[in-house]
Amino acid sequence: MDDMIYLFAAVVFLAAVLASISIWAPRKLWIRGASVIATAGLIIVSYIGFSDLLSRPKPIHLEWAMRTVTEARVLGASPREGEAIFVWLQIRGVTEPRAYRMPWSRELAQQLQDATEQNRGTQTGVRMRSPFRNQIQENNQKPAFYSPLRRSLALKDARESEPMIFEESR
Repeated sequence: MDDMIYLFAAVVFLAAVLASISIWAPRKLWIRGASVIATAGLIIVSYIGFSDLLSRPKPIHLEWAMRTVTEARVLGASPREGEAIFVWLQIRGVTEPRAYRMPWSRELAQQLQDATEQNRGTQTGVRMRSPFRNQIQENNQKPAFYSPLRRSLALKDARESEPMIFEESR
């Protein structure tokens, strides 16, 4: 969330522009003073609001900048029945994991539970397909949450070769 400081700076700049317009307007002194106080209040409230937003999961339907992401790694999940599914996603190309809030869906919660149970056996992690698109899947489509299969080991060379013998040199 390093970009948050730039967003806050933009709010401060716009508030300062509005305050300067109201200060130079031909109004009474108390009106101009009130505009300066209102500007200071706006800056304080926006700082508190921005810092509070940093600790909350973002509603997944509001993530429009990442809508083309095809897959994300699920680092953690917490379904709350009837309320929401909270997921912590690691997205390729983004350095920090991000927290999201998905609307409650029994089908998605079941897919998440199945993928988590499958992951216990394979230890490959849980993934999420197209995390920022509509998650209500049709019956014939692949599930949104899944645990990838473990890759098989590379085949050994079938040719016979003599074993290597190591001798101690004296």
